[in-house]
Amino acid sequence: MTGLRWGILATGGIAHAFTRDLRTAGLTVTAVGSRRAEAAQAFAAEFGIPNVHDSYEALVADPEVDIVYIATPHPMHRDNAVLALTHGKHVLVEKPFTLTALEAAEVREVAAARGLLAMEAMWTRYLPHMIRIREIIAAGTLGEIRVVTADHTQRISSDPTHRLNALELGGGALLDLGIYPVSFAWDILGAPTAIAAVARLGETGADTEVATILTHASGALSTSISASRSVGPNTAAIVGAEARIEIDPVWYTPTSFRVVAPDGTVLEEYRSDIAGRGMQFQAIAAEELIAAGRTDGEILPIDETVAIMGTLDDIRGQIGLRYPGEH
Repeated sequence: MTGLRWGILATGGIAHAFTRDLRTAGLTVTAVGSRRAEAAQAFAAEFGIPNVHDSYEALVADPEVDIVYIATPHPMHRDNAVLALTHGKHVLVEKPFTLTALEAAEVREVAAARGLLAMEAMWTRYLPHMIRIREIIAAGTLGEIRVVTADHTQRISSDPTHRLNALELGGGALLDLGIYPVSFAWDILGAPTAIAAVARLGETGADTEVATILTHASGALSTSISASRSVGPNTAAIVGAEARIEIDPVWYTPTSFRVVAPDGTVLEEYRSDIAGRGMQFQAIAAEELIAAGRTDGEILPIDETVAIMGTLDDIRGQIGLRYPGEH
């Protein structure tokens, strides 16, 4: 461990999950900040955090913080990240990185100008089963990859004021849920060369279901379905000419998978056995990069994060999903 000191910006559900996993991994959390003093105090008491701040500005100014985890709703990510970066703090920004590719590029530029790490908290990429999957692909076990499929479907809320349905909070299944399978397709197959998407929009104009078909440079296809009002199998598959990988539910969390030959023979079976939810692995990766004097990594480079936001922009354009203030 490198001993970086984490500050937690915002105190919602994802901040709780992340901080629990930091504690599980033995990482250091020195500060928390919220716009509501009582929320910050309660969070600090729950996790034994010594420094409590009643504003984000105070948190990022804390000299005992080296890196800030940003856990606010999507439309606030850019401003929160820039605030932390301009105070000399590295940032791990909850996914999706920002609301748009333009905003993501702005964060990238600020981080680069200051020599700081700005990393998207796409925690799935850092999980042990995903690391093993990339090793299997690199070894050529699957042969030419032809198809990637992945779904992310949850029954969350039909309340129009819920953040998943509120456009002013970046609502919609795509940015909150669809980011997982889209990022997964990017990870396995690289940038798409063509994008097709359809969606159902809910009462507020936010998408409740969205389906995508991406064509990639090799000619391979990837498909996804994401939904916020119904629960599906939440499985994924990588299908090659020589074998396939079947990832069990819930594929984007610590889980099991099998490598299966065309005749059904199981060539390898992998089972996850980790402590916590698994969000600690991205934090460990961030700490290791910073300790090595680096501001970017191979698992999810900042340029890829920005480009994935561009893919989401393109999908939103096709399904007619726009957010307040977009130009």
